Amino acid sequence: MTDEKLQLRDMESNSDAGAKKRRDGGGRPPGTYERLIQPCVAELVGTAFFVFVGCVSVIENVEAAGRLQPALAHGLAVAVLVACLAEVSGAHFNPPFTLAVYLCGGIPMKMVVPYIVCQLIGGVLGAAMSKVMTSAEHYATAEGAAFAVVQSDTQLMAAIFGEVAMTCLVTTVVLMSAVNSKSKSPMAPFLIGCTVIVNILAGADVSGTCLNPARALGPAVLRGYWTYHWVYWVGPLSGGLVAVVIVRLLLGDQKLRVILK
Repeated sequence: MTDEKLQLRDMESNSDAGAKKRRDGGGRPPGTYERLIQPCVAELVGTAFFVFVGCVSVIENVEAAGRLQPALAHGLAVAVLVACLAEVSGAHFNPPFTLAVYLCGGIPMKMVVPYIVCQLIGGVLGAAMSKVMTSAEHYATAEGAAFAVVQSDTQLMAAIFGEVAMTCLVTTVVLMSAVNSKSKSPMAPFLIGCTVIVNILAGADVSGTCLNPARALGPAVLRGYWTYHWVYWVGPLSGGLVAVVIVRLLLGDQKLRVILK
């Protein structure tokens, strides 16, 4: 009986080891493509499809749906893409996210610039895809889904603050659900997507709720619309840095915090 139990235990151990090898690609260490090239491709493709869906949802927005249609489209696109590509690249699709994750030790410095370059290229590609798909009339009316909410200097303070605050919120969710060891959650895609939806519902009429320079750049390039475009770089990048400060000083676990250990 004892021998049979030992044999059964060995079989289970071998089965677990085989499953782990299959998950890890046969036990081989990842090559250059998996370590360096594939993550960048994933960032480009993911950002392109996110911007594509987001732009189409704005350009072809049904008037009766109001801000609900673009809010759901952006948020659900984020959730789906993060769930599919997180294990490949981390699924940032957003320069402030990449900077924040790097500053919290989530990716090596050598990947920061390639990631951001791929995200910006993906943003332009996604905007180009949306132009091909939508009608010329709707495209012109919506300014190609460029951020045209801010029209005067009197709106600047509210718009910038909105972009900083809302980007800080979603970046904090990213860091706490996907980077911070103590609070990592398999529900990260759902949580991040829901945060995007909430932000758009709350702030779309104030700043347009960009939160992402890659999302802003693509339509601006395709449509040639640069009015107050800088707001959608300064706001999100600042908001991402504020989130890093909050997590590294206050909310992060003992490994991530730099004080009060």
